[in-house]
Amino acid sequence: MSNRLDWIQAELDALRQSGLYNRIRTLSSPQGAWLIVDGKKVLNFCSNNYLGLANHPRMVQAAKEAIDRYGVGPGAVRSIAGTMDIHLELEQRLAKFKGVESALTFQSGFAANLASLPALVGKEDVIFSDELNHASIIDASRLSGATIIRFSHADPADLQKKIQENLGNYRRGLVVTDGVFSMDGDLAPLDKIHEITEAHNVLLMVDDAHGEGVVGKGGRGIVDHFNLHGKVDIEVGTFSKAFGVVGGAVAGKAAIIDWLRQRGRPFLFSSAATPPDVMACLVAIDLLENSTELVDRLWENAGFFKSEMKRLGFDTGQSATPITPVMLGEAPLAQQFSRELFDAGVFAMSLGYPTVPKGKARIRVMISAAHSREDLEKGLNTFAAIGKKLGVIS
Repeated sequence: MSNRLDWIQAELDALRQSGLYNRIRTLSSPQGAWLIVDGKKVLNFCSNNYLGLANHPRMVQAAKEAIDRYGVGPGAVRSIAGTMDIHLELEQRLAKFKGVESALTFQSGFAANLASLPALVGKEDVIFSDELNHASIIDASRLSGATIIRFSHADPADLQKKIQENLGNYRRGLVVTDGVFSMDGDLAPLDKIHEITEAHNVLLMVDDAHGEGVVGKGGRGIVDHFNLHGKVDIEVGTFSKAFGVVGGAVAGKAAIIDWLRQRGRPFLFSSAATPPDVMACLVAIDLLENSTELVDRLWENAGFFKSEMKRLGFDTGQSATPITPVMLGEAPLAQQFSRELFDAGVFAMSLGYPTVPKGKARIRVMISAAHSREDLEKGLNTFAAIGKKLGVIS
């Protein structure tokens, strides 16, 4: 009799043979421009720590003070006994920062999507979803029970066509898109998408996980970037990237936020964000409101690195943000490139299927305000040497 888990081992073996098995490295240092990874000091080109806030002294101090005042955990879900005054303060500050009526925080950006979509649409409804949306949007859409209709990536014309083809076939419609697409670094054409949703009276939802703290005035996000304040119904965000902490949020119309307090399942059935996380997020908003220095430095670093990579002959895709995909094609090549980078002191992980489509494996470089020009030049020199060795560039 075969073991009932044999199929799992077979699948794992197949992943290894195809170059798709993900070997997870271990950090033993704070986040920053340099890390200790698997016991080795390496230049960090992997983290979502866009502004270098994950180890910012003011953030660390705020978290310590929160523990002294509130303890390490909330001890309950928000709807029973887990809502602290600092949760409400963070939500009020975030709403003001984003220029919206109201905001609600969650345990993660993933949880924020899982809370929102099933609460807003159901079996009689339809979700029009960009084909490259994040996994959390895909999973939340499936949980909602709504009909899911994918439109071509960042293609307003195809979205318009899909909505018109389905007029009269649904009770409520909702269009959802990433704001910044995490694998390619391109922006959703949110202004054109808004025109379509407004014309057809469907809800508009954007996941701005990689936009907050990065695009818009002082990092206020893609809605600010396109000057669409008050016109986007639901903005989902995360504190785990540019804010350097952990957690998620939904911002938008007050009625929607109030509804999520009543029906958002991660809000109702999972414990609240911890006090040190909340206090650190409040400091992150302080830093962004008081100065654009970190955001400006991020974009300066990104512009330099991307222009130099293109000059060297690398294909960096269509990125319009600090996310810099180095397109390599097949997963085994991307994994080999990543290993050789690591051996040379640069930590930049390969990404293959199912994170990206088959045949579009890459090294995704995440530039940060924490990088110095010397750091970036070291990275460029290492990419150039390995790119030539592996025949990626001449």
